[in-house]
Amino acid sequence: MSLENQRVNGIRGYANATQKFIEATLSLDFSDLHRDFIEFIPKKKPSQLLDIGAGIGRDAWELSKMGHSVVAVEPTKEYLEEGKRLFDIPEIKWIDDSLPNLALLTMCNHFDFILASGVFHHLDSNDQKTAIIRVSQLLRTKGVFALSLRNGPPGVGTWVFPTDSFTTIKNAKSCGLDLCLRMDNQPSLLRGKENVTWSKLVFQKR
Repeated sequence: MSLENQRVNGIRGYANATQKFIEATLSLDFSDLHRDFIEFIPKKKPSQLLDIGAGIGRDAWELSKMGHSVVAVEPTKEYLEEGKRLFDIPEIKWIDDSLPNLALLTMCNHFDFILASGVFHHLDSNDQKTAIIRVSQLLRTKGVFALSLRNGPPGVGTWVFPTDSFTTIKNAKSCGLDLCLRMDNQPSLLRGKENVTWSKLVFQKR
């Protein structure tokens, strides 16, 4: 693990459960997991998409199959390497980076669609706000940000904080992101996660 990633608290616990994470990821169907987001994925092809916390890249791969160019950001070395092995295609560019700053993504107003699924609960309240600001900088005008917020006891990851739809929406609005969709208390699709619920939020940049 790089020195930089030693400072990424949100990945704590994941490296020790790589195979379990891979199996869980591949057990979920993309269309089932992101059914609420699919209508917001750009129809224009190719569009520039960003997958933050891409894991092993299953979502990035599905998005690339739709005809898009995808930047997949993942700070966990084991997942990054597995993603490059499983989905080694020109349409996916892999980057070792992390929220809240995404310092290696130097471009601004670049992406048409940004997905952040199950990553915000690894950020404290201040970093969640910083992350929203950064996402807004990366989105083009009329670009869409699709966000899944996890609520419930910790799983594999051990660096976990509460998430709150109301606060997230307020932070997003202050950054020029208007709410398009809010769905709270969505059940987990994984077995053994009855105490975990999800909030699905979609924003569009003014």
